[in-house]
Amino acid sequence: MNRALTVDDLVLASIALAAGLLLAFLSRGLLRWLAKHAKRTRWSGDDVVVDALRTVVPWAALAGGAAAAAAVLPLTKTVQHHTNQCLQVLLIFAVTVSAARVIAGLVQSVTQSRSGVAGSATIFVNITRVLVLAIGFLVVLQTLGISIAPLLTALGVGGLAVALALQDTLANLFAGIHILASKTVQPGDYIRLSSGEEGYVVDINWRQTTVRQLSNNLVVIPNGQLAKTNMTNYTRPEQRLTILVQVGVAYDSDLDHVERITHEVIAETMTEITGAVPEHEPAIRFHTFGDSRIGFTVILGVGEFSDQFRIKHEFIKRLHRRYREEGIRIPAPTRTVALQQGAVVIPQQRAGQDLP
Repeated sequence: MNRALTVDDLVLASIALAAGLLLAFLSRGLLRWLAKHAKRTRWSGDDVVVDALRTVVPWAALAGGAAAAAAVLPLTKTVQHHTNQCLQVLLIFAVTVSAARVIAGLVQSVTQSRSGVAGSATIFVNITRVLVLAIGFLVVLQTLGISIAPLLTALGVGGLAVALALQDTLANLFAGIHILASKTVQPGDYIRLSSGEEGYVVDINWRQTTVRQLSNNLVVIPNGQLAKTNMTNYTRPEQRLTILVQVGVAYDSDLDHVERITHEVIAETMTEITGAVPEHEPAIRFHTFGDSRIGFTVILGVGEFSDQFRIKHEFIKRLHRRYREEGIRIPAPTRTVALQQGAVVIPQQRAGQDLP
């Protein structure tokens, strides 16, 4: 010590520490009040910023009070230097963690707003968080007087060995980045792979893509495999889509009457069933003289992929009931097989019968 420790030194140091504690307490209360007001806004970014400040500001106040207390005490240069270094490391650590939380939260907010779903693309969030923490770690080393140049050189050389050992992992990482950057698949999209897997994309992280099937089961697909396979995205370029319903009526039916009744059933279904798109203009197209019926296709508009099952269900029920009321026959195909002396003669087609 340069001089003897006095009571005044202890009093001043205590005042500095108390001031730091009081400032930390007041700032935390103020930030808690700001957090309540931030939740009332539509933008989620202010919630992330205020939440991060609730961590870094109190720690900064405590570190400032401790630094002021150390300054008034008669410490040696070595002790003073180490004390300042410890406080700097503590402050850098708090700032780094808060910055990682803020930036990762903002990235997550942006990805959610662009995809328009509840799910999140954690690959960008994780990469951002790791980069910020790595930069903070290098700043801490530099503050402690440790040269980071040899460390960066060693990481560069060791990175080659790691890249060779983690080829599949890195392939999945860059495949996930490419998928999100190209916007071919986003969380919330309904996709179907050529291998048969289909469902809603829940998350795309650094290694795999998670898909939730309509049965509520999760399918985990490596990003590399997803990037290579043929895929149908039922959500892009727009979420609305059209569905085809195949119908057939008897040959003696009045096709104009059939078309008019079918349009009435379509209008009723589109306005009453959730998920339908009433403003979508439906279409009826006769296309086939079948063995026992005249076939036609009904084209309907639905809001999104999973709505089609409910709309088809209701439309077929209502159409069948209305056809029976109007006397429109829906023939069932039948075959007549003639037997002659134990041999089977080539089957002959005949007109179908009405469905019960």
